[in-house]
Amino acid sequence: MTATHRIKAKALQLGFSKVGVARAEELAQEGAHLREWLDRGYGASMDWMGREREKRIDPRNVLSNAKSVISVAMNYYTPEPHSANPEVGKISRYAWGDDYHIVLTERLELLKEFIAVEIPGAHAKLYVDTGPAMDKAWAQRAGIGWIGKHTNVISKEFGSWIFLGEIIVDATLEYDEPFLDFCGFCRACIDACPTDAIVEEYVLDSNKCISYLTIEHRGELPKELTPDFENWVYGCDICQDVCPWNRFQQETREKAFQPREFNKAPALSDLSLMRQEEFTERFRKSPIKRTKRSGLSRNANAILDSVSGVSKNKIAAESAENAE
Repeated sequence: MTATHRIKAKALQLGFSKVGVARAEELAQEGAHLREWLDRGYGASMDWMGREREKRIDPRNVLSNAKSVISVAMNYYTPEPHSANPEVGKISRYAWGDDYHIVLTERLELLKEFIAVEIPGAHAKLYVDTGPAMDKAWAQRAGIGWIGKHTNVISKEFGSWIFLGEIIVDATLEYDEPFLDFCGFCRACIDACPTDAIVEEYVLDSNKCISYLTIEHRGELPKELTPDFENWVYGCDICQDVCPWNRFQQETREKAFQPREFNKAPALSDLSLMRQEEFTERFRKSPIKRTKRSGLSRNANAILDSVSGVSKNKIAAESAENAE
């Protein structure tokens, strides 16, 4: 068994669902796509996406003499359905349990230690959606899956319900073949997006994306879009829920991603009035901390206001009709 096979076996032993290896080289095509996306303003307020572009495009600018990028994926799917109750908020499945940054980083640290023993003298850097690395591009190049039209990575075994991470290492390993695109003529994700955020195939406008707006966006939410939020208060799973490839989804074996009871169907009124102490306690080690208490309350209030506005308009319309 080669060093590459032993590293892959260790990754699976540590709980990763898939692992692949790509040659560390410039991401020329992906880098050009990133530049165009940013130039079109689709990154919205995520200014960090434009920083350290040269590092994002070429891992050799991150780790001197980098030779390989080990890409890993971890399945996080849990099968509980989202509530259809109009009085509760919806939270993306990825945030139902513990923070994936913590879970994957801990496992990647262990894999990095294994590599150091397996390949003495090797240097490595790891990322879990936290540094200048194009996780999705490396996942496709390493054979994990392909980047779908909704811009999420899709694997044949687990659908798109996967977290990604990578280790850049200055050792030559055996490289996997890049994954081919299997979206075909399907437009399910594009047609299902209630805010038309997928402006064209493989291009997402963050300014319209419910996930971006409820998590990363600071300040007031655009009033013209909140009526279409469909009660999403943190993230959004719509484009994944409708993806045909997610018929192959499997329940995760990772206990950390099992949903906390409160996260499955929180009352909008509770989120709206939540105090900081309660927020801190409920969302300890949760990715929901990202939006802060003020952001979560803002999201809940925006939905409550939009529902109230719809109700008022309906009453006004019925009154006008009766008057006639």
